[in-house]
Amino acid sequence: MLRKADFCASNALMNRMLSRFALIFSTMLPVAAIAQDAPAEAPKWSIAIHGGAGTMDRSKMTDQQQADYKAALQAALDAGSSVLRGGGTAMAAVEAAIVIMEDDPKFNAGRGAVFTWDGKNELDAAVMDGRTRAAGAVTGVTTVRHPILLADAVMKDGRHVFLSGAGAEEFAQEHGLQMEPPEWFATPARKESLDRLKAEQLTAYDVDHKYGTVGAVALDQQGHVAAGTSTGGLTGKRWGRIGDSPIIGAGTYADDRACAVSATGAGEYFIKVGVAHEICARIRLLGDAPQVAADAVMQEVADLGGDGGVIVVTPSGEAVFSFNTQGMYRGRADSSGTSEVAIFN
Repeated sequence: MLRKADFCASNALMNRMLSRFALIFSTMLPVAAIAQDAPAEAPKWSIAIHGGAGTMDRSKMTDQQQADYKAALQAALDAGSSVLRGGGTAMAAVEAAIVIMEDDPKFNAGRGAVFTWDGKNELDAAVMDGRTRAAGAVTGVTTVRHPILLADAVMKDGRHVFLSGAGAEEFAQEHGLQMEPPEWFATPARKESLDRLKAEQLTAYDVDHKYGTVGAVALDQQGHVAAGTSTGGLTGKRWGRIGDSPIIGAGTYADDRACAVSATGAGEYFIKVGVAHEICARIRLLGDAPQVAADAVMQEVADLGGDGGVIVVTPSGEAVFSFNTQGMYRGRADSSGTSEVAIFN
């Protein structure tokens, strides 16, 4: 039988233990409050752009020409960065950057696109959302001011991924996209290239010395990646030729599990290698670092006889370039304050 003295002693011990626990708990509360009030890590975003790659001879570009191209790249980079900085989606940033370059006749996309053999400007574009792997692509359009926005409309509609020619034009009109007459896209410099190609019996690679495709890849503050590419193709292309740019997995690809890629180069080789998807697959399945994956795939293109370049951005915000030409119009920016553009190797 428990004696009264023993009960009192036990009760006193319990009271001391409760008091000690209360003291310990009370000292923990401010720590928890401080932890909750501490500022979260700054959101991370990243973007990379390109305006084509190829044989770019520094000695044949004046200082003013270099400055003009860099200013054009910076304008596109700033447009995409502004979207990401404001919390916009990676897809919106990609399209904001590419729209700027589609309107700039210095680039082979939209206005300023190269001419086909028959003297037309035929435009291709593609987009892909790494969050859902939704994609949209168009080829052979001639009156859509911003093919990249048409590719986006195809993706959002969701019934198809890839539209071409007259059907794509009809779809654009039904969705209220801005249209222009075919002559709006033509420029004297591109017409001169076609005339010279025919007169001197040159190849498209000889007359242009570069691939003017434009593209962008981005990571937004929500952790999603996206890719987009737009082009006029090759000078003197014939028979409805389609390059890699609008082909999902060849010139354009995005997957939140790995990366986003946009390519520029000798499209036939990029199609054979499946460049954009191959880079993502190496990162996701082999664990390659982004630069290692991009360089390895571009070496495969070179081994087959092709050249060009890629831009890559990952869910961690890493942005890399890889090209096997003398130069690539390119730029990158991120939330750490990086903002740079370049032309030559």
